[in-house]
Amino acid sequence: MDILLSNDDGFLASGINQLRTSLLQEASNRVTLIAPHQDCSGASNSLTLKTPLRLTNHGERIYSVNGTPTDSVHLGLTSLLTSKPDIVISGINAGANLGDDVLYSGTVAAAMEGRFLDCPAIAVSSTSFQPKYFDSATRVVKQLLGQINHYPNNDNMILNVNVPDLPWEQIKGIKVTRLGRRHCPEPIYKQKDPHGKDMYWVGPPGAELDADEGTDFYAIKHGYVSVTPIHIDLTRYQALESTTDWINTIVHEKNIA
Repeated sequence: MDILLSNDDGFLASGINQLRTSLLQEASNRVTLIAPHQDCSGASNSLTLKTPLRLTNHGERIYSVNGTPTDSVHLGLTSLLTSKPDIVISGINAGANLGDDVLYSGTVAAAMEGRFLDCPAIAVSSTSFQPKYFDSATRVVKQLLGQINHYPNNDNMILNVNVPDLPWEQIKGIKVTRLGRRHCPEPIYKQKDPHGKDMYWVGPPGAELDADEGTDFYAIKHGYVSVTPIHIDLTRYQALESTTDWINTIVHEKNIA
């Protein structure tokens, strides 16, 4: 396979490099790694528009970009690569991307950019911020890749994959899940800098709110890999009719044509 690898932890991160090494064990794979030069966790889908991007070649098809995960995939697919890869893989991230996390995740954003630019994509995360078992996550990725051509309508594929940080023999299986939900995040933490000026730190994410059976939270808690199909279309289709009725009321009351 022709694979584009990216992440939000930076091109030197252990997860992406262990995944690259594992994928290259298959002689038929061609792997290009293009990722941010620095840690960009929480960057979401941001693009760098006000300053130029710079691409650094580190040899062996490894590149870093002075930008975001989305910048990295965008640059790779629209400029660096001469042909479209078979798949874009983002990760392996250190730390889970479950439920509402996907709104902020640079890992998921890199995969979404791949899909936006017409490639099937996978975002993969280990559930520990200091993973001990990246090899378990790499085995999951390779199993998915082995069947990727049989995925229905894989031109629209974005899979958000979370893998428990456990030895392979302790992982119970793979569950297809929906995104759970968290409570609101903890408050901003305020403190003083050495000059006496206020500075602020974003608080930790909220606790689990919707973590029932069927969610990604539930699967991970019970030792399963979570695979959640997601998509770019943010339309809330179930609200179209009620929103139309509401707008029609406004139009009628205000006599708007």
